[in-house]
Amino acid sequence: MGKAAKDEFDPRAFLACVSQGKAITDYKKNQNIFCQGEMADAVFYIQKGKVKLTVLSEQGKEAVVGILEAGQFFGEGCLNGHTVRIVTTTALEDCVITSISRASMMATLHNEPAFSELFMGYLLTRNSRVEEDLIDQLFNSSEKRLARLLLILANFGKEGTLKPIPVELSQETLAEMIGTTRSRVSFFMNKFRKLGFIDYNGKIEVHNSLLNAVLNDKPLIEREE
Repeated sequence: MGKAAKDEFDPRAFLACVSQGKAITDYKKNQNIFCQGEMADAVFYIQKGKVKLTVLSEQGKEAVVGILEAGQFFGEGCLNGHTVRIVTTTALEDCVITSISRASMMATLHNEPAFSELFMGYLLTRNSRVEEDLIDQLFNSSEKRLARLLLILANFGKEGTLKPIPVELSQETLAEMIGTTRSRVSFFMNKFRKLGFIDYNGKIEVHNSLLNAVLNDKPLIEREE
């Protein structure tokens, strides 16, 4: 297969041709795809919609660890020896999701170099994102963590534009994702809105001014005495 063919490889078109061990399922908003502790025997690909990943600690504390969108895989831990799910995945909006059994996914990775290359690139990108998130939690202030999360959710870096965040995310969810309290998120969101960084009317619209403030590496808001 030549380079041009690889560049044009469409995972959705390829998955549509997989006949063994594949299922396409519609999920309604707030419906679980799989739950923490269940058997891990398939990999999932989001054709349409967004999916939230949460984890529950032994002490009963729940945390949001990621939000995935169309074009992304999840549940790939089963390929690396995980026999049970370590997170719960929930549809944030109506979704169309393809599941591929572990056996079929392993065979596909072995027999289809183009798909294997695509999937490896995806895993490397996800790994980099996890490392960036860890650094963010360790070294950045909570308002900068929130700003970075909003930019990521608005698809910063894709097609050179910022887009309105197309799902409603509660302040509790945003707080869980950046490791702070709901009251702090409320304070920051109100400040961001007053400074013109965002519009916030149920759904969130992020403006380029927020990106500029982050790139300038200065405090995003003035501290209140």
